[in-house]
Amino acid sequence: MIELVATPIGNLEDLSPRARTAFESADVVACEDTRRTGRLLSLAGIKTKMVAYHEHNERQMAGTLVRWATEGKRVAVATDGGTPGVSDPGFTLVRAAARAGIAVSMVPGPVAFVMAAVLSGLPVHGITFRGFAPKKSGPRRRFIEVDAASPHTLVFYESPYRVAKLVDDALAVLGDRPAAFARELTKLHEEVVRGRLSELAAVLESRGGQLVGECCLVVAGAEVPENWFEAEA
Repeated sequence: MIELVATPIGNLEDLSPRARTAFESADVVACEDTRRTGRLLSLAGIKTKMVAYHEHNERQMAGTLVRWATEGKRVAVATDGGTPGVSDPGFTLVRAAARAGIAVSMVPGPVAFVMAAVLSGLPVHGITFRGFAPKKSGPRRRFIEVDAASPHTLVFYESPYRVAKLVDDALAVLGDRPAAFARELTKLHEEVVRGRLSELAAVLESRGGQLVGECCLVVAGAEVPENWFEAEA
């Protein structure tokens, strides 16, 4: 059996009892960084064997993990934080397991883009999660433009070093829509800034690129009015 186990994105108290049980009962924990997951397991008093499973060996290791599951081993899969398969390794493994007829289960838990979307104050009845945008402006603008006419709230992941450029390109492509910028979610310095994209751009410019932590950008869909945060709900 293979279990995808969600882990804390910042606050270690978010490790659920089910996640602890999954790690304790597994024969092996496949994770992106054995040092980082090792610290989490150590703090939880768990000593299960770990193997590296990351974007550079994902396809190769998927076959190995499926084989182990076929042999009767319990395989737990974790990322550096959050839910496996969401902008992290996991999709290839689930597909390989399905083809082999191996049972795949999941221990749900933290997902940064869901938390960011809810805290944004924007509509969440329809969300389009886009993950990480391309690093260069041209491809990034084309990436954003794909959903320019969508009525759904858009959610992007970005590094603190490029989030200001993402906001600038979103403003250029989508116009001055309501949006929210979130970072350090579940951590001590959690921050959510709401306003139009132009206002977020000004805030980020004032920071001078001095940001810490993975960032989420949430942008209103095409049908949300520009004065969303000023208007009555």
